[in-house]
Amino acid sequence: MTHLTVSIMVLDLDAALDAARRAKAVGADLVEYRIDRFTDDRDAVVELLRRSPLPCILTCRPTWEGGDYDGDDADRISLLEYAGTSAHPPAYLDIELAAYQRSANLRQKVGLVVDHPGQVRPIDTGLILSSHDFSGRPADLLRRAADMADAPACRVIKLAWAARSLRDNIEAFEIIRQQVKPTIALCMGEHGLPSRVLAKKFGALLTFAALETGAETAPGQPSIKQLKTLYRWDRLDADTRVYGVIGHPVGHSLSPPIHNAGFDAVGYNGVYLPMSIPPEYEHFKATVAEWLACAPLHFHGASVTIPHKQNLLRFVEEQGGEIEPLASTIGAANTLAVRDDGSLYASNTDYAAALDAVCEGLNIAREELAGKRVAVIGAGGAARAIVAGFAHYGATVVIYNRTRDKADELVAAFNGKTGKVVAASPDKLCGACCGVFINCTPLGMHPHVGATPMPDPPDWGPGTVVFDTIYNPLETRLLREAKAAGCHTISGAEMFVRQAATQFESWTQQAAPLDVFRGVIRQHLSQ
Repeated sequence: MTHLTVSIMVLDLDAALDAARRAKAVGADLVEYRIDRFTDDRDAVVELLRRSPLPCILTCRPTWEGGDYDGDDADRISLLEYAGTSAHPPAYLDIELAAYQRSANLRQKVGLVVDHPGQVRPIDTGLILSSHDFSGRPADLLRRAADMADAPACRVIKLAWAARSLRDNIEAFEIIRQQVKPTIALCMGEHGLPSRVLAKKFGALLTFAALETGAETAPGQPSIKQLKTLYRWDRLDADTRVYGVIGHPVGHSLSPPIHNAGFDAVGYNGVYLPMSIPPEYEHFKATVAEWLACAPLHFHGASVTIPHKQNLLRFVEEQGGEIEPLASTIGAANTLAVRDDGSLYASNTDYAAALDAVCEGLNIAREELAGKRVAVIGAGGAARAIVAGFAHYGATVVIYNRTRDKADELVAAFNGKTGKVVAASPDKLCGACCGVFINCTPLGMHPHVGATPMPDPPDWGPGTVVFDTIYNPLETRLLREAKAAGCHTISGAEMFVRQAATQFESWTQQAAPLDVFRGVIRQHLSQ
């Protein structure tokens, strides 16, 4: 069993106990009391242990190991010894490996209050020997793990270091799997989140969580609510399949809450994580290859966003995988799927989402797009996928972009690919020129919600479909004015939902719960 442990920085006895009670109420198994700044009253520490509503780890972390205690080391150990010999000792005592190794006197004092082969008294407290490096992976990381394993009094090995990249997590998983004693291996910082979320999958003794956002005791520590609700902690096991959103940055992506809620809704054993990878192809290749090579990780796919959509195509081609033909034509893919035989498949769900949303608005099949006039405003990445999709199904696509060269590039790439693609000057844009209008620019996006790509006032004809790829806000000025004019409107949220649904179905082989996806987007954008 992997214990979900809430770490509490103790500044006040009653406040710490209240935090521990709240931690228990939301599902914590253990609490860690960090008494770095609560060392003046020994009896208060003993009272904290006596009244604790959950089994606890007692830690007094010195400044030289990243904590807040800056007093004498002998006084610190004396306090821990005093607490450990009380009537209500902690379940675990956390001592730094470096301190334990450099002082025989310290080892003797600690040995009096923890369980070990030579212990003559009935003591249940276990010793956690720990090592923390906030600057990166220590060169002697594995040596430290071996020293902890060799120490007879050590019940638990704990290693924590600042992750340099997502690849550090793989080493943390391997350390957990290979150790002969219960182990905690955590990577700190943004790149270390997988080691915290997936600790249960790999059988770590515990993972740490903050009681709430803002109460973290280590960099990158998620809240217990995030672990339980967003990352599906209670449902994770050794067979859980891992997915993610690859981009740079990805911290505010809505994909993790959408896909994890979807896994919940259909009962699928999966978890979806943010995966930040620097822009260069070498980083993308090395990271994805290493995650795929770690068989126990069960990495089965990813959403891929800026700046890695071209990197995904290159990677899958180099690996001998299959690329969806239209994704190859577009020159960008946003979905990686790992098939049951281990082969890779790259596809683009952006164009499909746009096609389906518009076809539903027109109440036609894709094949009936032939001859329809579609105005695409903008010529960036989203526009490229949309132009390719509509041209593929025979539509006449008119590209309006303030930089004519970029529009001409799309014309050269897709004109004649079944449909007709032309470029037009933005000052020619009017509501009567086409039956479908798709905004692929950021005009109208939060916080600049008063902007619109259309002339004022628009002169749309009856039955016009107006589609804005922006999803924050859910209803842009463009959509409000189109709705008032009687047009059928489509928000960017609907495109986001549909492209996510296609990804979800390619991974799970189950129908995506569209209403769940829509509800998640509404909830997050209303906060």
